[in-house]
Parts: sequence; structure tokens; C-alpha cells
Amino acid sequence: MSNAYLVPLTEIRHEQMVVNSRFIATLGPAFSIDEARAFVGKIKKEFSDATHNVPAYIIGGGNTVTEYFSDDGEPSGTSGKPALTVLRGSGLGDVVLVVTRYFGGTLLGTGGLVKAYTEAAQSVVNAVERGRRVPVHVVMAAIPYNLLERLRLLTSKGHGKVLGEDYAGDITMTLQFPVEHFDTFQNDLRELSAGRIQAEIIETKEEIVPIA
Repeated sequence: MSNAYLVPLTEIRHEQMVVNSRFIATLGPAFSIDEARAFVGKIKKEFSDATHNVPAYIIGGGNTVTEYFSDDGEPSGTSGKPALTVLRGSGLGDVVLVVTRYFGGTLLGTGGLVKAYTEAAQSVVNAVERGRRVPVHVVMAAIPYNLLERLRLLTSKGHGKVLGEDYAGDITMTLQFPVEHFDTFQNDLRELSAGRIQAEIIETKEEIVPIA
């Protein structure tokens, strides 16, 4: 279930001028082809008066990817392909990029276009915050009130977080842990409760966690 590739955490934008042409690179996460297409459509609508809106995206990561690019009217191979090449070299997956160009009246030539689109793509790829996919368990445990604070400490120690607390006769805790840390937490919980309490896994999923 785990994927080794990194994903962008947020949408990011960078603008630069190249020989009077204005280049605006916008990059963000997209977890399906439909999301990537919607992102591209949003940017094209925002910059509907631009000379070109050049898209590129990679959905998935590692050995299972769907890639796409378009030159959007620029000479073949001068814009979309360089942008996709930057994405390929970034280590990112589930990523979509649109480089918008407002023509400034001076032709850049084939080499100049490749350089400008490459640098525009690099400007956002290099700056975006990254996260990694981590498999997590969502679990529930019913505990007596006197164990609440100690369970919160165990949760923090186990790299987990509290999702909810339901107060009744006991406290029903809803917690989330990275799969790799859950067994240690479960053992600590049994030790804390003298073997009377263990957490029940109710869901396993993936979450994107920021990397340092």
C-alpha cells in the first residue's frame, strides 16, 4: 500500500520575466487524471488572455505512472516536454504543472523557449514543500478516565494523534498511528492497562505527511 515517491503538499506559483515575456509557473498536487485536468482548466480560466498555458502532469509514481504534456501552441518540443522532464527529475508524483506565458514581443527561438520553460518549471519544483505517503491505522480504544492523560502521552510517544474523544461511562478514544509504529503503541497500551485494553483497528489508509 505504501508508495515511495514524494508529493507536493500545496499549490505554489512563481513568476519571472524572460526577454519581455512573462512566465508564470503554477504547480500543485493531483491524485487522479480528473484532478489534474481540473487544475489545468482552472489555470487556463484564470489566465484566459495568456498567449500559452502549457500543462504537464505525472499521476502516480515509481513504476506506475500516467504522464501528459502539451505545447499549447508553442513550437513542438519547446515547452510541455521540458516541463515534464523537470517533473520527472523532481522525484515527485501526483503532481500537475501549468506554465503560463504572456508573449512580450521578442521571439526567444527554440533554445530560448526550452530554457525559459525549464527554468519556470524548476522554480516551483525546487520551492514546493514535499510530503510522503504513509500507511496509517485509525483505531479505537475504550479506557477509564484515570488513564486518559497517560494514553495521550503514549499516543504522542507512538507518533500518533488523537482524532476524537467520546465521554460516557468510559472514554472512547479514536486515534491514528503510522502502521510502522502501531504495534509498539499496542504493547505499551497492554502494559499500561495490565493487559485489559487493546486498540481495535477500524480503518487502514494512507496519509500524506510533511517531510523535514
